[in-house]
Amino acid sequence: MADENQGFLGAIWETIKTIFWALIIAGVFRTLLFQPFWIPSSSMKDTLLVGDFLFVNKMAYGYSYASCPSIKLAQFGIDIDAEDICGFLDGDNSRIIGSQPERGDVVVFRHPVSHQDYIKRLIGLPGDTVQMKAGLLHINGEPVQVEDGGVFSETKEPQGPEGRYPRCSNDPVGEGGVCEKERLIETLPGGVRHSTLNIQDGLDLDDTKVFTVPEGHFFFIGDNRDNSTDSRVAQTSFGVGMVPFENLIGRADRIMFSSAGRSMLFFWTWRGDRFFKAID
Repeated sequence: MADENQGFLGAIWETIKTIFWALIIAGVFRTLLFQPFWIPSSSMKDTLLVGDFLFVNKMAYGYSYASCPSIKLAQFGIDIDAEDICGFLDGDNSRIIGSQPERGDVVVFRHPVSHQDYIKRLIGLPGDTVQMKAGLLHINGEPVQVEDGGVFSETKEPQGPEGRYPRCSNDPVGEGGVCEKERLIETLPGGVRHSTLNIQDGLDLDDTKVFTVPEGHFFFIGDNRDNSTDSRVAQTSFGVGMVPFENLIGRADRIMFSSAGRSMLFFWTWRGDRFFKAID
């Protein structure tokens, strides 16, 4: 009987050790290499759609306190922030093995105030000036090159776990109808080409003041220009403002798969044309 108990306890101990090391390995993988990210909103359409699942390359820009994962499990009362784990790296706006991002990168970063993870396109580098004039992006006083990209169409229906309806340039559109937006192809200084969407002309963020990007900071804008809270909005718990170098988490390079349903587990709603799709 004693041998049986020892064998049972030994099996439990081996299971505990296996789970422990699995968690350690997963934590190291997520901290140093890649972080999973599921697109929750429409601010980066049509480059990224609601329900796209990707891995963020954390090796691209080196490591800072923001590289550590935040663990939030409200149902268990767990709320461990990245600063709680790696706060000793915070404060000097620097990175370990740091590498500067490039204009046009699609970047996941930590919001300076709310500490939520955001994903946007890097538009302004340190020292740049950035301004929107009549919906056209100007960098260092020069308008970027744009060309007609046709029309982006999608179904007017609830999207993602939040069940939000897309905004349409041809509203009012009934549920199940075709929701349209103007698509433009934008070429940034340096040659990065990507699509942007326009829903409506004359909105507040279509015309902005001249922003000057300070040293050690970056300016981000969403590709879905009329449906993005980004660096055009002053830094608050809502607005993004200028993002410090240390708040960058990593670069989004490739979509692994994409779900058009309310959950990424609903495999029957996966989009067949987005498996392993490169992010431009």
